[in-house]
Formats: sequence, C-alpha cells, structure tokens
Amino acid sequence: MKKFWIAILSCFLLLFTAGCENVQEKANTQDTWNKIEQKKQVVIGLDDSFVPMGFEKKDGQLTGYDVDLARAVFKQYGIKVNFQTIDWSMNVTELRNGTIDLLWNGYSITPERKKKVAFSKPYLRNSQVLVVKKGSNVNSFTQMKNHALGMQTGSTAEQWYESKQNILHSKDKVLYDTIANSFLDLNAGRIQGILLDDVYANYYISHMANKKEYKIIKDPRVPTDLFAVGIRKGDKTLKRKINKGLDRLQANGKLASLNKKWFGKNNSYLRGD
Repeated sequence: MKKFWIAILSCFLLLFTAGCENVQEKANTQDTWNKIEQKKQVVIGLDDSFVPMGFEKKDGQLTGYDVDLARAVFKQYGIKVNFQTIDWSMNVTELRNGTIDLLWNGYSITPERKKKVAFSKPYLRNSQVLVVKKGSNVNSFTQMKNHALGMQTGSTAEQWYESKQNILHSKDKVLYDTIANSFLDLNAGRIQGILLDDVYANYYISHMANKKEYKIIKDPRVPTDLFAVGIRKGDKTLKRKINKGLDRLQANGKLASLNKKWFGKNNSYLRGD
C-alpha cells in the first residue's frame, strides 16, 4: 500500500512539473498580439493601492499615471484596457499563466526580473529615497543603521535593499502590503524611516495634511531605476506595439503632459533598448 501511494505521489509531481514547464514555455514563445487585436482588449495587472501609478479613488474608479499612459498607448490601436487587481507579490506568476497580459504599475527593470519577463523601453527614471520625520535624528542613509526601516513587500526598494549594496542598513526591516500602511507606522513611531521610490515619496507627502513634517533623504550612490512595461518574453509583437505607441506619445507631447499632470514636472525618460 505504501508503494502504491508513493507511485501516485510521484505521478502527481511529474504532472505538476510538466504543467509548470508548459506554462513557462508558452510564456516564453507564444505571441498573443493577434488574440488581443481580435478581442480589442488587453488585460493589465496592477496593485490598486500603488499611488500615484495606479490606484482606486473613493468612487471605486481606477486612476494614476500608468493608468493614463496605458490607455493613451492602446487608444492608438483601438484596444480597450482592462485593469485587473492582483497580489503584487505574485505578479510574474499571473503574467506567465495568462491571467493578465502585462505588468504596468511602476514596474522597475532589474536583473532579477529580466530573467523572467521582457520589458518595453523605459519611460520614467526614478531612484530609491529615504523618508523620515523632520524631528528625527536621521539625516543620511548611514544613520538608519540603529533604526527600524519600512518598505513594501516585493517592491524595487526591497529588492535593492536585499541586494549586495553596502549603502543602507537598518536595525530591523519591516515589510508592508501598501506604502500607505508604512506611513501610518512612521507617524506612530513604530518605524523611523521608509525606503521607497522617489516618485511615490513626493506624491504621498504632497497629499499629506502634515506634509511639512517629513523630509526626503537621497544618496548619490543609489543607482537609478527605470520604469517599463513587463511583458511575456514570447509577446514580441506586443512589445513592438507598446514601444511605438510610447514613441508617438513622446513626439506629440502627450507624455510630457502626463508627467506634468502627475509629477508637476516634465521628468519623462524615454529611450530605446
């Protein structure tokens, strides 16, 4: 009987492994543009609390920089954009298994991510910064070493912090499901700093009632992040269409207009691969 159950378990594991390999192979080789064009719709995965890139307003409507940008790109092809909220820590899995077509939500290009997904050309330049309260004795990245530091789970901030960098260290690392929750703990004194993207820091603080109570600390040693669209490696046509769409928005001034709307300045960064 024991051998029977071992055999059943072995078969199950073989089928599971084969299924995973099949999903991965499809993601790396299948071009889905014709299907998207026929349906006249594309599904984009996002974290709907990712202010200001893509988030839900009080009335339940989605808004944000990336929401506006994605709609402007696909409007050129007569394709409707459907946004689907996902568990951001599972974003690559959702992309590969076909639940969504794209990751477009403040998605930074990293060496680790490039192993699993393809990227459009970068459309926004960004860097990691440290946010602390003005009354804090922290004035540099180095001074966080004896304090608790917050960051969002699965974020570029966490990936950079956990890399082999030797710029920022803390006594404790605290992970949050949203950036908003990390600010709640910063205000309550449960953490003494937040590591996050520059664009998010400026947006969040500008919308705080007590905005003058925060300070943003930068370090020139921190590498620049480039935001781009995450695409399945097999979707080469979709990648070309997005890149051409971004080029047109750069040429006609729409990209600059969106940057002005959401960030108050023309900080667009569009370049080829």
